[in-house]
Amino acid sequence: MSRRLVTLCLLFVLCGMVVFLWGCPPPVVYVRPPEPRVEVYGPPPHPDAVWRPGYWEYRREEWVWVPGHWKKRPRPHAIWIPGHWEPRGKGWVWVPGYWEYR
Repeated sequence: MSRRLVTLCLLFVLCGMVVFLWGCPPPVVYVRPPEPRVEVYGPPPHPDAVWRPGYWEYRREEWVWVPGHWKKRPRPHAIWIPGHWEPRGKGWVWVPGYWEYR
């Protein structure tokens, strides 16, 4: 292989790694999300269940409510930190929920 082709391949791989590790920026929504709905839910279906509250999702230029649900803890004492809409610049970005282990 020529030196130029090897350099080009290494540059291509390096760019791919940067995109993979850096990721794509989250999409920005320029319409303020509605206030969260109040959800009424009963007792957990089993002792290891955690309520994951619903949230608003922006789909095809309109807000859609995704209802909450019960989810089994992945490990004992795990706590669900709900996702939320965060203001960024002139828009809003969704920050997904995650499990926190204590």
